[in-house]
Formats: sequence, structure tokens, C-alpha cells
Amino acid sequence: MAAQTDWAGELWRGFKAHFWLKMLCAWLLALGFFPCYFLLLKAPLWPVTWMPVTAPDRWIGFWPDSLWLYVSLWVYVPLAPGLLTDRRELTDYYRAMVALSLSGLAVFLLWPTASPRPPIDWMQHPPFGPIIAADDVGNALPSLHAAFAVFSAIWLDRLLRRIGAPLWLRIANVCWGLGILYSTIATRQHVAVDIAAGSALGWLAAMLHARWLRSRRPAFGKPANSE
Repeated sequence: MAAQTDWAGELWRGFKAHFWLKMLCAWLLALGFFPCYFLLLKAPLWPVTWMPVTAPDRWIGFWPDSLWLYVSLWVYVPLAPGLLTDRRELTDYYRAMVALSLSGLAVFLLWPTASPRPPIDWMQHPPFGPIIAADDVGNALPSLHAAFAVFSAIWLDRLLRRIGAPLWLRIANVCWGLGILYSTIATRQHVAVDIAAGSALGWLAAMLHARWLRSRRPAFGKPANSE
């Protein structure tokens, strides 16, 4: 019973474990990723392919208030590694994140893409200013915003199951991840095909990483109260 009811304590223990190592890994990943991302964004090597606007893009209206969901990715992504207690598992996790990042960057390098932004007067929406100024319409497919969200959602669910967290918390995790995917279209930062490709990349990375971990540790992913 203790394993079923002490999930909050397990979350706190995970947050405290290897705190500075987690901070260092996150900063190193960011320092390696963003310069490459913006270099490919500003100076593509090949002609840029424009992504099509499809039915889901027309169904989902522009909702500027969803910007908070869009930027919440940068809180969401650190949650899963932030709750890990095993140093080796933490290292393996960041290796998977590096592989995911390199996969997306390789696509941007070999096949530059861009997503059309609708004729919105962005001056009427000041919170969008920094995003519009920094993140141009390129590096569209796959959407790494979607890829990181899906990868993080899958990993958070595994960790929550492992510590015996309640169902409502797992549902909240899924809703947050889906909200981020929705916001990438509702804020007009991506189109639906970008999201589909990014989601597929994030799911594939999570599945391959889990399979690799199970080959090394057969007990990987089992709930804390399982035999």
C-alpha cells in the first residue's frame, strides 16, 4: 500500500536527485541545439519547400490566448528528466534527447521547409513579438515542438505509472501534451502536417529508446508495486 500512496514523496525525491547534474545536462543540450537550429533557420543550404495548409488548419481557428500553452513546452520538457533518480537512466534519457534533436536537425539540413503564416496583424498581439522576431517560418517539418512534447508525454506517463501516481495525474499529463500540440496550430506557428510529422518522430524516438532500455534492463518501466 505504501508504494501506492507515496507517489508524491517519490516525485519530490526524484526532483531532488542529481539536481545540478540535471541542470547541467539541460543547459548543454540547449547550448548545442539552438545555435544549430537558428543557423539552419537563417541560412538553409537548399531551396525551401512550403508546407500545405490542410483541413485541420482551417478547422482550428487562431486563438492567441493559447500562446501560454505553446511556451509551456519549456516547462513540460524538463519534467521527465527532472524526476529521474538513477544517474545512468538520466544519462540515457539525455542521449535519446540528443538523438531526437539531431534527427530533426538532419531533416532541416537536407530538406528545408517552411510553414505559411496567415495575414494576421501581429502588432495587435504583442506577446507574439519575441517569437515572431526570433523564430522564422522555416524549420517547419517535422515540428520539433511537437516531437519534444510527444516524447516528454510518453516518458512522463511511464514515470508516473512506475511510481504509482493516480490516474488523474496521468490524464493531466496527456491533456497538457495534447494542449501543446493544439497550440502549435492555434498560434499559427506550424501547420498540421508539421505536427503530424513531429509527433511521429517523438513517438518513434520514445519507442526505440524504451526498447533499447528494456534490452539492457528487463524491469524497465514496471510500476513500483509490481513483483
